[in-house]
Amino acid sequence: MTTTRTVVGNISLSLDGRVAGRGGPYDMSWIVPHNLTDGARDHMLRVTRPATTVLLGRNNYEGFGGFWPAVADNPDADPKDREFSRWLTAVEKVVFSTTLQETTWSNSRIAATDPATEVKELRQQEGGDIIVLASTSVIQNLLEAGELDRLSVTLCPELIGGGRSLFQDGPDATSWRMSSVTPTESGALCVLYDRA
Repeated sequence: MTTTRTVVGNISLSLDGRVAGRGGPYDMSWIVPHNLTDGARDHMLRVTRPATTVLLGRNNYEGFGGFWPAVADNPDADPKDREFSRWLTAVEKVVFSTTLQETTWSNSRIAATDPATEVKELRQQEGGDIIVLASTSVIQNLLEAGELDRLSVTLCPELIGGGRSLFQDGPDATSWRMSSVTPTESGALCVLYDRA
């Protein structure tokens, strides 16, 4: 039996389309103030709650795994962050890596295929949405293969002027329609686009 599982790419972008600054893949200090607002937290919970599978590249898997599990029981953490932490630990996490040998975070596994092939297999299984959390290479792969149904973009009011971009010359031209937009306290916009 096949189900309809929406595949969502969730990413934060600068106004000039950057996912990281000039300092490399971890140069994201410009994102943090925009993701710590109530509006951005509400948006993240809204797009992740329907998902039962998370797709991650190795860097995000290791980074998230080193931070989020401890947040669930941290009484000083924002309640929305604790909810997100519990969700992230509970869902299936599929990691795309050619160098990672094992996973230590519960409900995690290393994919034996590329993201597009994995998504085609996951679409044939029961479950909720499939979401990519901030893993640029995974989102790019799915866009190029036509396997991404929804883009969840937090557009940060920052011009970075250098660093990695989400959109290179690459995926074929496609049209998207906006299904929602939510301004946040920092001036960022949380936008959901569905493939037209």
